[in-house]
Amino acid sequence: MPTELAAQLPQLLEAMRSVGSGLELHTTLDRICGTAAELTGARYAAIGVVDEDGDGLADFVHHGVDEATARRIGRPPDGRRGLLGALVRDPEPVRLTEVTADPRSCGFPTHHPPMRTFLGLPVRVQGEVFGNLYLAEKHSGGPFDDHDLNMVRVLAAEAGIAVGNARLYEAAQQRERWIDGSVAVTTALLSGGDADDALQVVAEQARRLSGSAAGIVLLPADEGGLEIVAVAADEPSDALGTVVPPDSGIVAELLDGQAVFVEDASTDPRVTNGLARGYGPIMMVPLESDGRVLGSLVTPRARGERPFSRAERGLAVQFASQAALALKMAQTQRDRERLAVYEDRDRIARDLHDLVIQRLFATGMMLESAQRGSAVPEVRGGVGKAVDALDTTIQEIRTAIFALQQGPAEAPAGLRTRVLREINMAAVPLGFKPSYRFVGPVDGVVGDLTGKNLVAALREALSNAFRHAGASRIDVVVDATATLPDGRPGVRLSVADDGVGIPEGGRRSGLGNLRRRAESLGGDSGHGPGIGPDGGGTTIVWQAPH
Repeated sequence: MPTELAAQLPQLLEAMRSVGSGLELHTTLDRICGTAAELTGARYAAIGVVDEDGDGLADFVHHGVDEATARRIGRPPDGRRGLLGALVRDPEPVRLTEVTADPRSCGFPTHHPPMRTFLGLPVRVQGEVFGNLYLAEKHSGGPFDDHDLNMVRVLAAEAGIAVGNARLYEAAQQRERWIDGSVAVTTALLSGGDADDALQVVAEQARRLSGSAAGIVLLPADEGGLEIVAVAADEPSDALGTVVPPDSGIVAELLDGQAVFVEDASTDPRVTNGLARGYGPIMMVPLESDGRVLGSLVTPRARGERPFSRAERGLAVQFASQAALALKMAQTQRDRERLAVYEDRDRIARDLHDLVIQRLFATGMMLESAQRGSAVPEVRGGVGKAVDALDTTIQEIRTAIFALQQGPAEAPAGLRTRVLREINMAAVPLGFKPSYRFVGPVDGVVGDLTGKNLVAALREALSNAFRHAGASRIDVVVDATATLPDGRPGVRLSVADDGVGIPEGGRRSGLGNLRRRAESLGGDSGHGPGIGPDGGGTTIVWQAPH
């Protein structure tokens, strides 16, 4: 045997060089399987990667079985039973001339190619078992001998070094990706943009980095529990706005600052939400900063996918902490900007009161004096109209002063006031003030929940017009006397612009948000032609019951 091994030494050295030539883990495992099969003349080769708990397989890389056959076989072995399970529990070399005759064997699944001879041995990385290398069915038809075992032992030692290097490289790459994602989230949150868009960035980054089916951000709801405020997924989700009740054990843990990891949502008794039960492994981490829980980040994987590793869990917790810190800083920044606005409003109110109103009042007194001294009826009538107009102007300015001097806690809660506030805020980035009209007793008949969603819909529509439409004119109508298509009384919000309109295939996530808000209240939303002279622009119509 030593002579035979020496004769194949060049081939073995070339095999070792090939195994250690890459850094990507899965590619390295593929290369190990192919090299082992070539050295021993085996038809089939595979590596089963032992999971973190050491009682099964987390991954299974195979060589010699084509993809069509692999799909017909179905799920790869989990390493918890049969011969592969025995190798996981007792990682020692095994050589068999007839697999089915071994008492540890539990047979092959349907469509699996026939295998009789077998050779398996562990692959160790820095002294710990990383996985097991399996070989089956020599092309020569004979069994695996001592020479094959010795060759594969040498290869397994080199494979352990290559796998160790690949794991270190993969861990570094993974950590770099999560850091880049944290930077993107921080930039989005502190850029001063829309808060909902920033939270959407958090969800999208978490989904991408964790390799999950979805990324979900939840924030504390007014009525308790956690409300889904951002969802990133391939398919549109109707989960937006869903509130997970506070009596859920998982919610209590998250609000207490604890991370929750679920191996399989479809079977875990802690998962009671119907949406979550459609997934497999779920990672739920709190958005916590300085001991304060701001919300939660949830990343579910599809049913049947592998569970999250310890490294992924640790990186997700760090990512969530960074996102929470950015959320807190963004809130502080918005509070500071809001305070500056209130201070500026207070200054403007004082100037209006101390300067403008006083001058208008003095001008009105002079006009009244001129009116009394004039003998011409037409002049007296014209001056009287001017005085009345000045009185009206003074009343309007006083109303504006009163509105400017209201603090956030003192601001009127009426829907009309909230709509005007949104319009005034939108006027700054737009460069002009949208026109508006109210129909019916808006403050008297529209409920708080509907009003809250209507204001959010108006904010979304004005934001879309600013960011995408390039509009120079926007008309806002709030009609509290509207009738819904099914005959119920309701309120209708119409926002029409003269911009470029929505292009074919353009982004419609904002319209989707509007529709979901309306449907959650039993209403609907849509869009049509705008108010442009050539039919351009867009009209957003949002309506819901009172």
